[in-house]
Amino acid sequence: MPASKRSATAAESSTVDLEVKDANLIFNSVWQELESDFGLENLRFPNEVIWLNGAPGAGKGTQTRFIQNYRGLTAPPLVVSSLLKSPEAQKLIDAGMMVGDREVTSLVFRALLKPENQTGVVVDGYPRTKMQVICLKLLHDKLNTLRREYVDTPLASQFRKPMFHIVVLFVDEAESVRRQILRGEKAREHNAEVEASGVGEMIDIRATDLSEETSRNRYRTFKEVTYESLKTLREVFFYHYINAHGTIDEVQRRIRDELRYQSSLELEQSTFDVISKIPVARTLSVHARQELVNRLDSYNAEHPELFRETVALIDEKFMPIVRKHAISGKAYINSENTFLDNPLVLAMIIDIFSDRGYHIVIDIRRYDVPQRVNRETFEIEGREKTVWRFILSFPGSEIRRGQ
Repeated sequence: MPASKRSATAAESSTVDLEVKDANLIFNSVWQELESDFGLENLRFPNEVIWLNGAPGAGKGTQTRFIQNYRGLTAPPLVVSSLLKSPEAQKLIDAGMMVGDREVTSLVFRALLKPENQTGVVVDGYPRTKMQVICLKLLHDKLNTLRREYVDTPLASQFRKPMFHIVVLFVDEAESVRRQILRGEKAREHNAEVEASGVGEMIDIRATDLSEETSRNRYRTFKEVTYESLKTLREVFFYHYINAHGTIDEVQRRIRDELRYQSSLELEQSTFDVISKIPVARTLSVHARQELVNRLDSYNAEHPELFRETVALIDEKFMPIVRKHAISGKAYINSENTFLDNPLVLAMIIDIFSDRGYHIVIDIRRYDVPQRVNRETFEIEGREKTVWRFILSFPGSEIRRGQ
């Protein structure tokens, strides 16, 4: 690796390490304050938290009530922008201090501890920065640690497994800017009517809703900071990426599809503790594609001849049968080829078909086949026959039928 690339990689690694270190300092400081103010035994976080984020104009305010109703959450949403208007935040602002990641994290964690949030709550606008994302991971780890420590104690019900969902409503830049400007125009029209009639309440207008340039800058900040940081949570929490283009009903249908029942959220705590050692299916596929690529490359590098023979077998013997079943999208292939005795060949076949978009199941059956009768013992002698049955499924063709 060139020296310039090595130094750049080292610099990036150093930056990441520094961010993690700073986030740990923030989290530990906030957690120690919570323990001091409330006592560890009283740190009861909500049973379910939906961390809602989205591009500017994506419709978070519009969809929050729908998400609450769908998940059966009765607590009012925790809106971070509103928390920043709280007396605690105002004291910082009045003292000339900046409301940074530590202060925002403290405000959010404290709000989560309120009794009305115990069964579940939607948090609108957290996390938004890399520091906040790391702090959220640390909270998740901390709650899991406490759960393990107290699972067989009277405090088990106090420290429940954290059930965190990340919901991201996404629109592209053009749609975001259009919606922000439209929101500003509607707000100005409303305020003009209130001012003229004296009826109604004035609406606060975001400065970013009044200028296409500032609207575009706000979107880019979301995309480059918040969105990129949130993506790192895919491997930790339930992560729901919602296409927020379209009508309200269309977006709600997508949200409903994403938040459909998941057993690990609905089970009794003790039941979950028993089955939690079995991984959730979606976590198995996080790195599956990269691992598949690595295996195929290793077959070609370490067993090139065997790999080519396997590809030839698929091309010459399997694919003619598969093509005959292109309409149904399912093919059954039986083979007695002893080449398949090699477990590595079977592994190659599975990976090759998987890479090409097929789902494959292999069923190996062994039969005793009579050969002859022993004239001295009158016993039937035979041989064992092995049959490999391959079940392939793939997208079939839709045939239009006349009415």
